[in-house]
Amino acid sequence: MAKPTKILKIIGGIIVFFTLPTLLLFLFMYLKYNEALPQGTEGAQADALATKMLDALDDEAYQATNYIEFTFKNRHHYEWDKANNTCAVFWKSFRVELDLAHTNNSQVFVADQKYDGKEKQDYIKKATDYFNNDTFWLVAPYKVFDDGVERRLVNTEDHKDALLVTYTSGGSTPGDSYLWHLNEKGMPQSFQMWVDILPIDGLEASWNDWTITETGAKLPTFHKFLFLGLEIGDLKTDSSENEDHKRRFN
Repeated sequence: MAKPTKILKIIGGIIVFFTLPTLLLFLFMYLKYNEALPQGTEGAQADALATKMLDALDDEAYQATNYIEFTFKNRHHYEWDKANNTCAVFWKSFRVELDLAHTNNSQVFVADQKYDGKEKQDYIKKATDYFNNDTFWLVAPYKVFDDGVERRLVNTEDHKDALLVTYTSGGSTPGDSYLWHLNEKGMPQSFQMWVDILPIDGLEASWNDWTITETGAKLPTFHKFLFLGLEIGDLKTDSSENEDHKRRFN
């Protein structure tokens, strides 16, 4: 029978074996990628760059899009009625009919059965967090003039103009900042993130896999983030109101 000290050494060795590579990888990534939040200038020039980005994206087509359906990372599916500010959120056996303006009107279904149990509000909050995160990866560039958003013009190290956007309110994580890198026409190519959920500041994700949807709105289908791929599939848009979805909230 092994002595207690030997068992502790074995356990300690296992812990070191699994945690040391992780710590070394984190240290490498931190030293390689971590950047301080850049300083920028608010005002007309920043707003002009934001407007240039929206023009390149055809913001008018997006604003006229009343309905968007998509799947994020093959895990969460959305039927988003922009016109009526509602969204059906699907994951696993759950379906939450979110009323985005009046959360108390939201409904929860488990295996297609209406659920009003004690965890109802937890499911509504989870669906809301999913919605805030996943739709951001879909439509973030269109939100640069939302209420509570600050815009700053940043001159990068390679002497290009970039747009620093800070969300001071709204969403699930107010206070997050994103630095948009644009091509010469104003189309987003990538952004860097300074967000609470990530332990490394300034990590970059791509925004260059665009498609023109049925309504003319330009939306992304894929993001490359470090060694991860964030896929957006089953993408559909409509400029008319989706009556079937609207009836769920009446």
